[in-house]
This record gives sequence, structure tokens and C-alpha cells, in this order.
Amino acid sequence: MIKYSNIKMPLGYTDENVTEFLRKKLKLPQNERINFSLIGKSVDARRKDDIHFVLSVCLEVNNEAAVFKKNSRDKNLSPYKPFTYKFPSIKIGNKRPVIIGFGPAGMFAALYLAKCGMKPIVLERGLSVEQRSQKVNTFWKTGKLDTECNVQFGEGGAGTFSDGKLNTGVNNPLSAIVFNELVSHGAPTEILYDSKPHIGTDKLIETVRNIRRDIISMGGEVIFGAKFCDFTEKDGRISAVKYIKDGKENTVDADKVILAIGHSSRDVFYMLKEKGIAMERKNFSVGMRIEHTQNELNRSMYGNAYSHPALPPADYKLAVHDDTGRGIYTFCMCPGGVITASSSEENTVVTNGMSYYARNGENANSALLVSVTPKDFDGTEVTAGIEFQRKIESAAFVAAGSDYKAPVSLAGDFLLSRLSSGFGSVKPTYPIGTHFALPESFLPQFVCKSLRIGLKAFGEKIPCFKNEEAVLTGPETRSSSPVKIVRDNTLCSVSLKGLYPCGEGAGYAGGIVTAAIDGIKCAMALIESIV
Repeated sequence: MIKYSNIKMPLGYTDENVTEFLRKKLKLPQNERINFSLIGKSVDARRKDDIHFVLSVCLEVNNEAAVFKKNSRDKNLSPYKPFTYKFPSIKIGNKRPVIIGFGPAGMFAALYLAKCGMKPIVLERGLSVEQRSQKVNTFWKTGKLDTECNVQFGEGGAGTFSDGKLNTGVNNPLSAIVFNELVSHGAPTEILYDSKPHIGTDKLIETVRNIRRDIISMGGEVIFGAKFCDFTEKDGRISAVKYIKDGKENTVDADKVILAIGHSSRDVFYMLKEKGIAMERKNFSVGMRIEHTQNELNRSMYGNAYSHPALPPADYKLAVHDDTGRGIYTFCMCPGGVITASSSEENTVVTNGMSYYARNGENANSALLVSVTPKDFDGTEVTAGIEFQRKIESAAFVAAGSDYKAPVSLAGDFLLSRLSSGFGSVKPTYPIGTHFALPESFLPQFVCKSLRIGLKAFGEKIPCFKNEEAVLTGPETRSSSPVKIVRDNTLCSVSLKGLYPCGEGAGYAGGIVTAAIDGIKCAMALIESIV
């Protein structure tokens, strides 16, 4: 097969337009049938008077050697070999592998091991995605929080309620396994070629459920409502894990455990600390989420073409540094989405963003974050970053009225350090309700200072960021894990053989795809230790 890249197509292009382009560029005869497949698609909106798509395709031709010879100077032409993979077949020993956590990392570790015939046992403290959705909706409607099943805990992990964005800057061949497995379990096929792929929370719920059913059909076991609470070891190797379900403590013998707990399992981090598992403090980010209307953002990014039906809802990715070198950036951008209530502990406020597959909501939102380092934390404990987060989340709860409403401010008022009194063109989407509060009442002063610098700088790049009626909702504190669980080159904990710290919670990933990749890597390392 061959690949042809950098195909510029107008917004209203058809397959016939691409076919004729390829025929002309590759000097193919008129009678040769051309069947192509998209392997890349992006929007080029750098010039508002010339917005177009850029495509990459693969196709088969009758005489490949002749085509390459005739087009030897065409840098857009290259050989193409579809990615293929197969799972090794492994005989399980006396003890089945155990996976703790069923977010992207744990889920793909379990799927990989199940496909290899290893019949993993998965322990997930939250509930199935069906039951979890009910718990989340109850919290959003009533403010009644279940601390064991919420946006952070449950089948699919935190990513289930964050749009299912699959953007990643990591160039790892294992990502092809992730994308292909997602599609084979119900995700939209366009994630295989879209430059900014996303699934949408509604479709991700279906996909997650299908993966679980597949794991079970291959002999795996998924135990929901199973809260990991302890482990035992023998001769420097893990020997069993303990979990609480329905108020009863249970023990599973296991000498190979993948620990994919997610970034919000704070009680587990404290337990690991007490048990002497090596961990390190790490950088993360905090801030607020900013909302504009999607229509305003589309106009800012697409100009007069903003309403063209072929264009996706516009998005953005922005970053600057303040005068101290501290980073300010946007993260987890949700076109046509909503801001979610994402607390996992009582008397705290935590926000995140989410879109459904259609991305047809009134607003666009994104995290507006400031990087923090261990130097910003109080004390030197490895868990100091957790307490830094908690302090912000608890202060936000109080600032907004102590009933799970979120503190908000208009962007223009925030820049002038004044309290807002009413909304303008942008209405907040946080589901439980909002309360006007000064961001300084819950965020550190240095964070607010950097956010103001970022807002002004981003307004010079995208016009809608100059809108004084944009809404800031806070706080956003769970951008990544505040700790790293140290592992060696075999991906085992340096403190305990057979324990594989994995994914975002362990400090080795930064999103759905990288967490899933790390899950596969840990599953492969586990298998390698056997064969």
C-alpha cells in the first residue's frame, strides 16, 4: 500500500474530489479504480480566508513500483504498512494477576491480559458504568455525593466523564492498539484518523461497558464496590491484596498486581506511604475553568466560515509563561460541553469538563491552569501536594455557600479583582449551581496572579478571551496526580516486587491514551516476568 499526505481539500469536498486529486497527482490511468481510506484529517484555519481540510490517505495501486518511480520527487508519497498486532498466549499459574482500578490504565491492562489468556481479577472501588451514571446524575441534581462512586471513582475512571478526548503528544506504537480496541468495542471509527479524536461521554459509556463484557467473556473477573485497603508481602514480594466490599474485608492471593488507582485515590496514597512504598512529590497544576459560548469561539477561530456545516466545533490549546517562568495553559478543552461537579470527598468543590459525542452544547469550556511545584506546598511530606489540593477544594466549598455550588467570577471582574454580581452573554453550566466569589478566597494569590497574566495573553491570541463576560468556575485541582509511585526499569515498584504502579495515579500518564498505553506496558512487563 501507499500513503499520500498533505492533501488540501475545501470544506465541502467529496470522495470524488479526493479520487481525482490522487489520480492526477499519482499519474494513474483513467481506467484504474481508486479506493482510498482516510488515515489523517485536520482543519487548517491559520488563514480565515482560506480554511480547508488537510488529509492523509492510504490506497492500493496496480503497479506500486511504477508509481513510486514516476513520482520519485513527491515528498508527500510514501510506503504504507497497516499496523497489525497479536496477543501472546500465556498459561496462568496458581495465582491470577490482580488489577486494582478500572480506569483507562487498569482497563487496558485487564483487556491485554485477558486476550493473552490470563483471566485477570479486577478490583474497582466504584460501581459499573450503568450504576455509576445514576450516582453521578444524582449528585448533579441534588448535591448528594457518594464518596465511593462519582466522577472520579467507578468503571472507566475519571476519563469517562470528561469527553473521551484522545489527544496525545506521545508517539508510541502501542497507541494503535488502544485506538483499534476502542473502535472494535464501539467507539466512532473517525478516531482512527481525526487529528483531534474524541469519543464523547455518551459513547464512551457504551465502549467501556463493552470492554468489561469482553474481559469477562475471556475468563476475567471484575468486582465492583471493592475498595483496596491493604496488602501483604513475603520475602520482598507482594503476596495478597485486601479489599472491603459490602462492609466485609476480603483477601485475594496474588503475587502480580497492577496498581492503577487513579489520581484521586488519596486514601490509598496514604496507606502506601505508611507501608513504606517509595513515592515522590511531583508537579501538577491548579486553576479554574473558563466558559465562552461555542458560537463566539467558532467566530474567533473560523471567521466568516464559522457556520459551515462541515467544520467541527472549534477548540484551542494555549500556553504562556509569566515573568517567573511559571506555566499558564489551557487543558482538557471541551467544545460544546459542560462543566461537571467532580468532588470525591465531602465538603469540597472540584470541577472538570465534559462533552457528549455531538459537542452541540451552548458553551465551550476549558481548564485554565497554573503549574505548581513541591516548592509551593506546605511541609516536606510526600503527601503535601494532596493537602495543597484539599485546602483549595475545601475553601471553594465554603466560598460558594457550603452546599456543593461552585464559586464563579466573570473574567472582566476577575482581572479587576472585584466581585461579580450578574451574568452576561455567557451562562454557567456547572450543574449544582454557582455562587459569585473572589477567586482569591480559595486559590493561592500566586495562582490568581498568573491566571490574570494568562487571560490577558490569551486575549491577544483568540478574540473571545477578551470577552469580559466569560465565566470562570473553580476550582480545577485534579489535572494530574500529586505523587509518583517510584518503579524500576521492569515497571515494578522499587519497594515491592510484583507490584506494578500504573497510569495517571501512579504518575506515569497524562490522559486517556497515555494511561491506556501504560496499562498495556505494565501488562506486557508482567507477562515478561513469567515467560
